[in-house]
Amino acid sequence: MKLITGIIAAVFLASLTLASPASDEADRFVRMGWSNTDFSKTTIPLSEVMSGGPPRDGIPPIDNPQFQPVSAQKDLSAKDPVVSIEINGDARAYPLRVLIWHEIVNDTVGGKPVAVTYCPLCNAAIVFDRLVDGEIKDFGTTGLLRNSDLIMYDRQSESWWQQFTGQAIAGSQVGSSLKFVAARLESWADFTSRFPDGKVLVPNNPGFRNYGRNPYVGYDSAAAPFLYRGKMPDGISPMARVVVYRVNGKVNAIALSMLTKSEELMHGKVTIKWKAGQASALDTGEIAKGRDVGSITVQKKNASGNYEDIPYDVTFAFVVEAFEPGTVIQK
Repeated sequence: MKLITGIIAAVFLASLTLASPASDEADRFVRMGWSNTDFSKTTIPLSEVMSGGPPRDGIPPIDNPQFQPVSAQKDLSAKDPVVSIEINGDARAYPLRVLIWHEIVNDTVGGKPVAVTYCPLCNAAIVFDRLVDGEIKDFGTTGLLRNSDLIMYDRQSESWWQQFTGQAIAGSQVGSSLKFVAARLESWADFTSRFPDGKVLVPNNPGFRNYGRNPYVGYDSAAAPFLYRGKMPDGISPMARVVVYRVNGKVNAIALSMLTKSEELMHGKVTIKWKAGQASALDTGEIAKGRDVGSITVQKKNASGNYEDIPYDVTFAFVVEAFEPGTVIQK
């Protein structure tokens, strides 16, 4: 918890510099280096945006990802959490031991340009299609947060994008939303079992960060989220894990505790399954030794009657309250 306390103190001091009247918000961000962002177009009050501590790309995205064959990977344990994607036979795993230090990977999988993203403060592991209105976007980290969630930017227009929703919230791209790509947050063992010939992301420079270590020790056992000023959810801990998925534009949210008891739930044509064996990335100092929170799959019957993966996220309850107010979390 000492590391968490130090991080909170440093970021809190940085966030104090962002307090100013609402009329000065756009000018303030321009002075911070966002002169190419069109702040005449926003979907949120800019006063909701605060510093996360690091500057733009201070948490550096990975633009030229390097991979190893599954058979060559020796650093990952069976319970290591990975974000996994399979597109057109191209299967790739992105370990949280790497993502927690970079938050965004700009990649192309099976011919599709994707952004693999992870916001540790929301435990939000989400993959997006980088093709927006016919243009491939390259994403970076703004160093800014809203409701404790990562605000990304695209280098082409310098518009800001909310990671949890995929929506452009400031800049010329306002009105656009990124398309979610089906992915799983699962254990390394499960990925290698499904895709023994797959590939796994490795650090471009293994000494650049302390890969495998969790800089947010004890965060997912904290009483409250970090740098969050919004309303807390009712009847559930703000840090409780919640499975979130969307069907026909409707947001559905189910407390993970329901799944750990039943291991499988049916929601209309959607099946949600839980399986033990994945470590929490936000628990102990060594990610691989985090407590077992299990892996989730969310699948829906397609027109042929077969089940296929649909996009989902396993986030915290406060995130649902912040971004999808009115959504009832089943618990």
